[in-house]
Amino acid sequence: MTRLPAEAGPLDEEVTQKPWRALRYFNVYRLLLAGTCGALTWSGGLPPQVLPSDVPLVGWIATLYFGAAVVLALLEWRRWAGFSLLRNLQVPLDVLAITLLIHASGGVSGGFGILLVVATVGACLLAGRRVAVAYASLATLALLAQTLYGIVRLDYATASYAQAALLGVICFAAGLLAAWLAEQARNSAALAAARAVELRNLAQLNEYIVQRMQSGIVVLDDKLCVVLANEAALRMAGQHIALPGCSLVAFSEPLSIAWLAWVQRAENPRTPLTLGPEGMEVIVSFARLERVDGGSTLVFMQDAAETHQRVQQIKLASLGRLTASIAHEIRNPLGAISHAGQLLGESAALPAEDRRLVQIIAQHSARMNDIVSNVLMIGRRVSTVTERFALVPWLEAFLAEFAERRGLDAGALACVSKEADIVVQMDKSQLHQVLWNLAENALRYSRYLPLVQFLVSRQPGSGRPLLDVCDTGVGMPPADAGQVFEPFFTGLGGGTGLGLYIARELCESNQATLTLLSAGSQGCIFRLCFAHPDALVLMS
Repeated sequence: MTRLPAEAGPLDEEVTQKPWRALRYFNVYRLLLAGTCGALTWSGGLPPQVLPSDVPLVGWIATLYFGAAVVLALLEWRRWAGFSLLRNLQVPLDVLAITLLIHASGGVSGGFGILLVVATVGACLLAGRRVAVAYASLATLALLAQTLYGIVRLDYATASYAQAALLGVICFAAGLLAAWLAEQARNSAALAAARAVELRNLAQLNEYIVQRMQSGIVVLDDKLCVVLANEAALRMAGQHIALPGCSLVAFSEPLSIAWLAWVQRAENPRTPLTLGPEGMEVIVSFARLERVDGGSTLVFMQDAAETHQRVQQIKLASLGRLTASIAHEIRNPLGAISHAGQLLGESAALPAEDRRLVQIIAQHSARMNDIVSNVLMIGRRVSTVTERFALVPWLEAFLAEFAERRGLDAGALACVSKEADIVVQMDKSQLHQVLWNLAENALRYSRYLPLVQFLVSRQPGSGRPLLDVCDTGVGMPPADAGQVFEPFFTGLGGGTGLGLYIARELCESNQATLTLLSAGSQGCIFRLCFAHPDALVLMS
C-alpha cells in the first residue's frame, strides 16, 4: 500500500508563526513604553524622583529608545533578519535603555527597576533556558553595576545595593521561570502539531480506504441525514454526488424504507434490495454507532451480484472437482472402447456396412476424449503467470500465426487499434487460448471479409484495456445469447460446449472479464476487458 506523505497544514504554520507573533507583541510593548516615557517627559508628568537636571536625559533616552524600536519593528515586519538575531539585538537595547532610566530616576528606588524585570521575562519567553540565563545575568549585572556606580559617585544610600541585589534575584528567577514555562509550552505545541499531522494523515488514509471500497458505506446522523457516502454507495444508489445534509429519503427512498423496517424489527434481512434507477440489487445491513455527540447509523451495502457470483464460483469449483474425478474415471474405459474400435476397423473380415458403425465409434470417442480433456483442464486450475506487455504487437503476431495455421488469405483477419501503446497484464499462454477459441468460433460463422475483426481500445473513465472480437455472422437468438457461457451449451451438433466457458474462466483467473457485447443480425461481438495494467503496482 502506498504510504501517504505528511503534509504541512494550518497547525504547522501556526506553530512556526507563533515566535514571530510574540516578538511583534513584545516590540509593540517597547514602542508603548518608549512613547509613554517621551510623552511624560515633554508634558512634565515624570515622577518627582527624577531630578530636573535629568529630565532632558530621560527625553533623549525615550526618543532614541522609540527610534530603535521602530527600526526593530521594520526589520521584524520585512523579515530582513533572522529571529535569533532580532531577539539578541532587543535584549541589550532594553537593558541599556531601562538602566539609563533607572539612573536618571535616582536608582532602584525610583520605580523604574520593575521595567527591567518585565523586559527580562519577555526576552526569556522567546529563548531557551541557556540563553535565558545569559539574558537574566546581563540584566542583573547591569542593575548591580548601576547601583554600585551610584553608591560610589552619586552618594546613593548603602541600603540601595541590597534593594538592587533583591531586584536582581527577582529578575533572574522570573527570567528562568519564564524560560522554563515557555519551553514547556513550545514542546506541548510541537507535540500537538505532530499529533495533528498524524491524525490528518490517518483521516486521509481512512478516507482513501473507504472511498475505494467495493462495498457501499453510508453514515447517517441522528436526524437521518447523510454524513458520509463513498463512491460505491453513490453508484449503488444511482447518485452522482452526496449533497451536504441530504436526507436518507432524498438519497434513496428504498433505503429509507429498509431502515424503518430495521428499526421496527431490529434485524438485518439478507434479502437483496433494489436501489437506484438502474435496478441494482444490493444486500443492506444497518448498525448503530454510539458517539459522544449523539448516535449515528452505519449503512453497509454489498452488491448482490458479486455475492451471487462468489456463490456460483464456489458451486462451480465443487462441480469442477466432481466432474474432473468422473472424467478421470471415464477416460480409461473410453480409451479401451476407442482402441477396440480401431482394431475392429483394421479387420479384413469386417463387412462394408459395419465400417460406418466403426467410424461413428471413432468419431464420438474422439469427441468424448475432447470433453474429458477440457473437464480435466478446468479441474486442474493451472495458476496464472501474468506478464505486462504491449497488446497490439502481441496481437499482430497472434493473427499471423492463426492465419498461417488455418490457411487464411490476407484481409481475412483485421486488427484495429485506437491507441498503439496500450499495455495489458495477463498470462500470455492463457490469452492465446482465449483468443484462439474466440477466433475459431467467429471464423465458423462469418460470411464476408474481414471474417474476424479485433478492435483494441480503452474503457472510458477507468482506462482499462478492451479487446473486441467481431464476426460477420447472423448473430444468435436472445435465448442462446443468455446461455452462451454455460458449460456444455453448444449451438453445433459436434461441439463440446466448453470452449467459451473455459475462456471466461481463464479471463477471470487473470482479473479480466469476457462478455457477449452484441449478438445482432450483423454478427456477434465478444468483449475482453483486461485488468488495469497498474492494478498490481497500486496494490503493492
